[in-house]
Amino acid sequence: MAWAPLAWPADATPGLRAARSASLRIGRGASPASPEISMSALATRTDTATRTDLAAGAAQPDWPLDIFGALRNSGVTQASYVPDAGHSRLISLLHADPEVRTVVLTTEEEGIALSAGAWLGGARAVHLMQSSGVGNCINMLSLMNACRFPLLSLVTMRGEWAEFNPWQVPMGRATPGALELMGVTVLRLERPDEARETIEAAAALAFDGDGQIAVLISQRMLGRKKWVEGKR
Repeated sequence: MAWAPLAWPADATPGLRAARSASLRIGRGASPASPEISMSALATRTDTATRTDLAAGAAQPDWPLDIFGALRNSGVTQASYVPDAGHSRLISLLHADPEVRTVVLTTEEEGIALSAGAWLGGARAVHLMQSSGVGNCINMLSLMNACRFPLLSLVTMRGEWAEFNPWQVPMGRATPGALELMGVTVLRLERPDEARETIEAAAALAFDGDGQIAVLISQRMLGRKKWVEGKR
């Protein structure tokens, strides 16, 4: 499938436009180890160079960039996360945007409280985690339900397609039901080309409808994982 430039709305934020130019440098699967990214250097990357890079090896839409664009155009200015390979590119894009405040969590339920605090302070937050961390959030989800605080959580799934780690399977299987039992509306993202529409719909449900929303990102979108033996 031929790559075509993303058409951002005329009112897209400067940070969103900067991240669009950043796509070449950050790259798919890049580690967000350092949030100190030179925006001036990133902004100098041209659309021509980006097209060349993506056309060389990308057969799929750049769905993390689509998610990022949907979040920013939905007014999200805060993001919390436990480091996760499935979210790594989205985390890099969030770090690269000077208008977004990112917080690294020590455990997933802290992000629920941070989302509540963001809303009370007049901001919108997104909470990023892996399905293995959903169990840590169950009790804290009572806060969002009882107080009708909006919650937008993006969950990368494990224990599904081509899972190599048996420890991931039980929580992956239980994730949708556990969230629904706590009053969270669960949406599924199965196709890269549906990323923008799905995240925009989830954000509207959360921030306009005072809903608690989790978008489960299919493991098939993340790609196959395997054990890697370390060097001795």
